[in-house]
Amino acid sequence: MTIEVEVQRASGSDFIPGDDCFQIWAGTAMEDGGSRLLTIRVVGRAESAELNQRYRRKKGPTNVLAFAADVPQECGVPLLGDIVICAPLVMEEAMAQGKNPQAHWAHLVIHGVLHLLGFDHQNTAQAAVMESREISLLASLGYPDPYARNDC
Repeated sequence: MTIEVEVQRASGSDFIPGDDCFQIWAGTAMEDGGSRLLTIRVVGRAESAELNQRYRRKKGPTNVLAFAADVPQECGVPLLGDIVICAPLVMEEAMAQGKNPQAHWAHLVIHGVLHLLGFDHQNTAQAAVMESREISLLASLGYPDPYARNDC
C-alpha cells in the first residue's frame, strides 16, 4: 500500500524528524492495498492536552493520538486519518527511558498508523498482537524493541 503523508509542524520543539522519515515510518506500517492519505500533526503540550481531554477525557498531554478518517467509501477519498504527536513529550520519554529519540519517533508513528488500521491494546490479547507487530516493523527498520526493559 502506498501512503502520502502530510506533516504539520505546530510545535517549536528542537528535534522533529524530516518529512522523509515520517513517510518511511508510516509506509512501513501500512498493509498491501490501495493508496491512502495520512496527516501527521506535531504539536506542543497545550494542544496535545486539549485534544486528549476533548476526545479521550484524559487530563494532560499524551505522546500520540490517532483519529481514523470517517469518510464513506463511496466518496472515493482515500483518507486513512490523522495522527497527533506531542514533540516535547516524545523527547522527554526518550530521555527518561534511555531510548534513541529517532527510534521513539518511529515507534510512535508506527503505533499511530496501526491504530488507524484497526489495531488496539485495550486488553492483554490485543496488546500482544499490536506490540508484536510494532516490534517486527521497527526491527525491519533497524530499531530495537521499544518494549524491552533497560534495567542497566
